[in-house]
Amino acid sequence: MKRLLDFCISLFAMFLFSIPMLLVALAVKLTSPGPVLYWSDRVGRNNAIFKMPKFRTMRTDTPAVATHLLGDPDQWLTPVGRFLRTSSLDELPQLWSILAGNMSFVGPRPALYNQDDLIALRTKKGVHMLTPGLTGWAQINGRDELPIPVKVDFDEYYLRHRSFSLDMRILLLTFSKVAKREGVTH
Repeated sequence: MKRLLDFCISLFAMFLFSIPMLLVALAVKLTSPGPVLYWSDRVGRNNAIFKMPKFRTMRTDTPAVATHLLGDPDQWLTPVGRFLRTSSLDELPQLWSILAGNMSFVGPRPALYNQDDLIALRTKKGVHMLTPGLTGWAQINGRDELPIPVKVDFDEYYLRHRSFSLDMRILLLTFSKVAKREGVTH
């Protein structure tokens, strides 16, 4: 049921957001050299690696590490990068990953392929069995501000308590957090 809803809603959302996505793509292309999309290797269900698209918010010469590991992340941002990140518009291409079945609307955020500590802790707690999400319980409870063990505790809570009503609650709270631009540090 969840997969069917993900497919139908992502297809509708891609249609609904096609004009804003085109405008963001133009803004990225006109303000910095390089591709419009950044495809990062992410860890999916059962620790399988998949390519996840985002609108590019960083320069093309940025080291391939989690943003919080960069000495000064702001120096790597494109002219529209900060706005795209704080508004979460950079996440819109992930609708493609949901449509393709690599992601769901709700689940733990997909780890970068090289976030070994996060991957190991999620695997230990069984969270790796979940399809990663565009948003999740950890996202609405701190987003970028959470240390990894706390993030995984929230992911484990979701694993143990997942339901249609919890997913709807997470989606509603996500819209509120995005509108208020809460929890985004870079």
